[in-house]
Amino acid sequence: MSWDEKRVVIMGAARQGTALARYLAEKGAQVTITDAQPAEKLALARESLAGLPIRWALGGHPLELLDETDLLCLSGGVPLTIPFVKEAIWRGIPLSNDSQVFMEAAPCKVVGITGSAGKTTTTTLVGRIALQAERKGHYRKVYIGGNIGLPLISLVDEMTADDLAVVEFSSFQLELMTNAPQVAAVLNISPNHLDRHKSMTAYIDAKKRIVAHQQPEDIAVLGWEDAEVRSWAEKAPGKVHYFGHQIPTGELGSFVRDQAVWVRTVEGESQVLPVSEIALRGEHNLLNVTAACAVGAALGLPMQVMHAGIAGFGGVEHRLEFVRHWGGADWYNDSKATSPGMAVTAMQAFSERLVVLVGGRDKALPWGPFVTQAIKQADHVIAFGEAAGLVAAAIRAVVPEGEQPFQLQVCPGLADAVATAAACVQPGHVVLLAPGGTSFDEFSDYEARGRQFKVLVQQLPVEE
Repeated sequence: MSWDEKRVVIMGAARQGTALARYLAEKGAQVTITDAQPAEKLALARESLAGLPIRWALGGHPLELLDETDLLCLSGGVPLTIPFVKEAIWRGIPLSNDSQVFMEAAPCKVVGITGSAGKTTTTTLVGRIALQAERKGHYRKVYIGGNIGLPLISLVDEMTADDLAVVEFSSFQLELMTNAPQVAAVLNISPNHLDRHKSMTAYIDAKKRIVAHQQPEDIAVLGWEDAEVRSWAEKAPGKVHYFGHQIPTGELGSFVRDQAVWVRTVEGESQVLPVSEIALRGEHNLLNVTAACAVGAALGLPMQVMHAGIAGFGGVEHRLEFVRHWGGADWYNDSKATSPGMAVTAMQAFSERLVVLVGGRDKALPWGPFVTQAIKQADHVIAFGEAAGLVAAAIRAVVPEGEQPFQLQVCPGLADAVATAAACVQPGHVVLLAPGGTSFDEFSDYEARGRQFKVLVQQLPVEE
């Protein structure tokens, strides 16, 4: 596609928007970036694009920008419901984003991975497997990014047909997708981002596009144990493989048998590795491993490559990340647990009694499942941030005050929550940051929250 003289407005000057702006400007497009933040807060973004013929409209989104626009591109944090976007839709201006532009431009095979939970760990596992395949000569080069790491639109011009791109896709990126990856893995679907999508139907429809827009020769890798995801096989345009603890006899994919992970291909069944060699904690991570193996098998990669990519991998930063042993307890950072359901999954990875730090900014999701799990596993629940009151109310709605099987404490922010945990921790506990909410009440993103948690834990006084 020729971008020469195309008039493009990009909403949002974060990493996705600036990466796309650079790409399009270097292709000859007439690019305008609009962001609600004032110029002084976007100095770094503007500096990163210095020297390129890019217009800036900051401090708001004036509708006159749409008067001579051929395409409106949205950064991940921009919802379709804001007035500027609704006006563009009313005028018939096409919408896109960096992921869609990347998919249109990528010359190589693309693996896309999405799901409500586990997609970053699975993307990392697939990336590790693919990098092992690169070393064995299966690919010229492997690229890993998307919703994690670098927006791959920044690197698409250096890609060739002999490469492989492994991409994590969020629902925000998928809601505009019309060009799907050749191998699309969907891990699971549970309530998430309802503050953005407003309904489960809208959220599911966004996720479903990663399969719905595939071609007949493409492969969808679906979680067998998730009924919603499994049902997508009926309308999948291409082939379907599955993953899970078990999958039906005769179906291609990955599964667990005799305490080992196996794959089934058209050539038969092969063992990848024993479960004992998987360093990741929790049954959810065992499913992530089977998903990664199912993707590897769909790509036709050998067992030894999959084994080398998985064995010994201890996890991704901010996802059940061990921080320190202090006060007789192990402290873990799962700042990426940004929904109540993800917090539950994090808790289920442990058999020890828990001190759970939960809170942040609410996402309009039910807290009931978290309360149920806390009743089973927690000795202390420390609620912090904007959502602290909601968490406390949800707990009291299930278990009246004074009858709770754990101690509930409410703190204004993360630092106070860590100090409170340090005061109540006992030998044998696991202290777990599993917020269940976003970080935006106190931090720029979940990574910043996780880094600060680790700093606070490391600053606890040396024990005598």
